[in-house]
Amino acid sequence: MIQLFKKKKQLTLNDLARQLEETQERHEALLQEFEAFKTSMRKAITKVGIVRFNPFHETGSDQSFAIALLDEDRNGVVVTSHYLKEYNRVYAKPIEHGKSEYQLSEEEQEAIEQAITQSAKVKSQNQNLKLKSS
Repeated sequence: MIQLFKKKKQLTLNDLARQLEETQERHEALLQEFEAFKTSMRKAITKVGIVRFNPFHETGSDQSFAIALLDEDRNGVVVTSHYLKEYNRVYAKPIEHGKSEYQLSEEEQEAIEQAITQSAKVKSQNQNLKLKSS
């Protein structure tokens, strides 16, 4: 007679205990990796705000921009590009805790506020999802 399916080996209590211990060890290792990942992500750019504008209201279009790139602690940079007919100027200003030691234009400040606000909205939505799944 042909056997189509292999019989599974009966697991002993010792086998189950060993499997449980291995699973717990893998779980602990994953938790440690996850904590290290969360720590490193605090320095990753997670907040972005961009504002397009026309520095010369009477001519041209909104080809200039300010973009804020911030981490969880609101540290990062705001980059501004002023597009002119003859040339383009680009400025970068460091941001620490949402502020800069350099004077910020209205557009730069708006980009920073947008990055912080949009990030807060995402956090709020994530909290709502956690509450619904509980």
